[in-house]
Amino acid sequence: MQVYLDYSATTPTRKEAIAAMQAVLTQQWGNPSSLHEWGQRAATVVEQARMQVAGLINAPAESIIFTSGGTEADNLAIMGVARLYTKPQHIIISSIEHSAVAEPARLLEQWGWEVTRLRVDSKGRVNPLDLKAALQDNTVLVSVIYGQSEVGTVQPIAELGNIARNAGVLFHTDAVQVAGRLPINLQSLPVDLLSLSSHKIYGSQGAGALYVRPGVELVPLLGGGGQEKRLRSGTQAVPAIAGFGVAAELAGQEMATETPRLMQLRDRLFSQLADIPGLIPTGDLIHRLPHHVSFCLEHADGEKLSGKTLVRELNRAGIGISAGAACNSGKLSPSPILLAMGYSDKAALAGVRMTLGRDTTEADIDWVAMVFKQILQRLSPVELVVSH
Repeated sequence: MQVYLDYSATTPTRKEAIAAMQAVLTQQWGNPSSLHEWGQRAATVVEQARMQVAGLINAPAESIIFTSGGTEADNLAIMGVARLYTKPQHIIISSIEHSAVAEPARLLEQWGWEVTRLRVDSKGRVNPLDLKAALQDNTVLVSVIYGQSEVGTVQPIAELGNIARNAGVLFHTDAVQVAGRLPINLQSLPVDLLSLSSHKIYGSQGAGALYVRPGVELVPLLGGGGQEKRLRSGTQAVPAIAGFGVAAELAGQEMATETPRLMQLRDRLFSQLADIPGLIPTGDLIHRLPHHVSFCLEHADGEKLSGKTLVRELNRAGIGISAGAACNSGKLSPSPILLAMGYSDKAALAGVRMTLGRDTTEADIDWVAMVFKQILQRLSPVELVVSH
């Protein structure tokens, strides 16, 4: 029996998105910047997808800028704002950002910018009062991740966004893990820039988007032909964008039933693993992504019992999970996210994430819980042996 529980890393491309991509590859393969019929057929596909993606977050279609994925969208938001200024300014991020935000911020720091990293509590939540206190006269951007991919915590984005807006500061959020799982309404949410990714919502890899609130200025990262409102030059990846649009539309239609189902499965898995001594749920159990389960082992002992070890052992049993963020899973170093939340180095080496999706069933949950306990019994010291 094989069970995939790494939907926060990537989701399988759904058949409807594949069909849309195949139609582009075989019938609508023109360059959307070309004025002839072939190009205009492709341009129509892109604009249809733009409306579909905008519909998922209740935004105007013209506010959607297609990118190659969530990482590029994050970089365009951070660096696109920074490049408006000839002298270094001040930005604020959280201490638990995805590397697609943390790394551009680190680069700006090397260029003389001041970067404030907001601390989080033991559940991974930012205190809005800390944001208010961190604002300075030269603050030009705040970026706080909406739903943390490693520990599942959902931030008080509306409150944080209002604080930034009242101070006249742009606010960006990486909503890659939230879109399609929790409702997002950009007609009311005080957000200026928001990042999305196709392959987190059952579209293909290779497409993403940045919502740019009308009136917000950015400097593009790429010079070229001026596609995507001159903010993202380069011929659009029309097949991937077509699949993204279909996936976004279907995610919006299915959310009302799929999100509660995922929450029920999530809570079932948490419950079945609750009797393991030393296995601590990470993240906020109330303000949480609906599909997200994460733990760390309080008394882990490094290489023998690390998150990476558990990933390997479960993989041998036909179960796919993750140790922290997927892009960090090859490194045996303490999770910076767990360290920022106050966990010890040992515990931060032993964090695991199980994320659920459209194909996950109750039988999958029960099987994974049983196998996980068996693996821990085999690998754990006496004090961590699962109770019966």
